Amino acid sequence: MQPTHTPSNIPDGLFSDTTNQLRCRWCEATPDYRHYHDHEWGFPVTDDRRLFEKICLEGFQAGLSWLTILNKREAFRRAFAQFEADQVAQFDQHDIERLLGDAGIVRHRGKIVSTINNAQRVLELRREFGSFAAYVWRFEPGAEHS
Repeated sequence: MQPTHTPSNIPDGLFSDTTNQLRCRWCEATPDYRHYHDHEWGFPVTDDRRLFEKICLEGFQAGLSWLTILNKREAFRRAFAQFEADQVAQFDQHDIERLLGDAGIVRHRGKIVSTINNAQRVLELRREFGSFAAYVWRFEPGAEHS
């Protein structure tokens, strides 16, 4: 049985919703934030595509709220070939111009160019380490390094 949380016994930085589940206060604003909190935030990612997406979206988030990015995530996925690094790495000037005209995403030339460059770097890391995730997770404390 879960404990009942009343406003007087909820730790700072948390809130209790209608299901009596404690959550971080930052996700209180919207259902989308709560879904992200409950199903993605803080969960390890080992899939190359999802990991590449998360890193790209973090880059687009710089200077903006994470909620802005979450609200545009489906448009980002469409615009960037579902974050398939093999495809994004082939984007050219025509694609950059197309993306700069896409009102569904954050239209920042530097962030767009960076995403394409990052896709190219992901391909290099895959060749060297077998996968992008294998490279990234090498830095986890206690991970065995080869």
